[in-house]
Amino acid sequence: MRRPILYRAFAALSLTLGLPAAGPAVAETLVVYSARNEQLIKPVFDAYTRETGVEVRFTTGDAAVLIERLAAEGRNSPADVLMTVDAGELWNAADRGLLQPVKSVVLERNVPAHLRDPGRRWYGLSMRARTIFYSPQRVDPRTLDTYAALAGPAWKGRLCLRTSRKVYNQSLVAMMIAEQGESATEKIVRGWVGNLATDVFANDTQLLEAIAAGQCDVGIANTYYYGRIVKERPDFPVKPFWANQKAGGVHVNISGAGVTGHSRRAAAATRFLEWLSGPTAQSHFAAVNMEFPVNPAAPVDPVVKSWGTFQPSLINVAEAGRLQPAAVRLMDRAGYR
Repeated sequence: MRRPILYRAFAALSLTLGLPAAGPAVAETLVVYSARNEQLIKPVFDAYTRETGVEVRFTTGDAAVLIERLAAEGRNSPADVLMTVDAGELWNAADRGLLQPVKSVVLERNVPAHLRDPGRRWYGLSMRARTIFYSPQRVDPRTLDTYAALAGPAWKGRLCLRTSRKVYNQSLVAMMIAEQGESATEKIVRGWVGNLATDVFANDTQLLEAIAAGQCDVGIANTYYYGRIVKERPDFPVKPFWANQKAGGVHVNISGAGVTGHSRRAAAATRFLEWLSGPTAQSHFAAVNMEFPVNPAAPVDPVVKSWGTFQPSLINVAEAGRLQPAAVRLMDRAGYR
């Protein structure tokens, strides 16, 4: 009968001194390397801890840097999960042997086939569409159609683009190569460059603001950048147009994650990915970052829903990684900087 009394006394002393208490095993911990911003992922990770008792520790940074870190750490890496904001980055990590296959009925049910690795090494967790945006004051949407059409003479001096150095445009061009081949894609990209109204922009927010300010009439951007703006400024004078609805569908990309190759907690990491593909996390990604949930059963944010439905491209997003080197070379040849 004295043991519980002694245990309680030691536990109280431990709390006072800041020491770990003896007794029950410490709750399981997972380590995540994330290219997603802390303000987006921390609330989700905290919710997982509250629900399961599993602590999630994370390090944020540029995806390329985190991938190199994983490679350098090798078997000594503490990371269990790699999370990035582009399918091409996940493909690169998997191609270098830094992610391990994960077989999960839950993930395969929650994540459509074109938004996950055919080799099961990574899975999409949220979807973003990269589509056309326009000024409704200066552009009749009936004159809009495909990404390729923006290379036509009607858009001479009217087009805005983000820099080709950003992975989102590299993935877009890579997916165009997968669909149309290099020759046709290069012709399109050269047409875009010839139609530019101004120098390329550092980010999509600047591009959208340029359309609103009259610097250009049309551009290509990720929908969630637009969502962040209109959530604060509902009268923002720019509108989305769903590209390629009769020609393969809107280009989509993902944020996603995989279990690291040397994780010592692979089963727990898999359960974590399964939870991230479920309703709680999916709703958070959709609401906070104005993205589309990958899980078809999860609700879309009302602001995003107001933009209408669209047909996405069903080409597997892994192609964005496989063809990214070719896309970068093509953009360089075309003078797209």
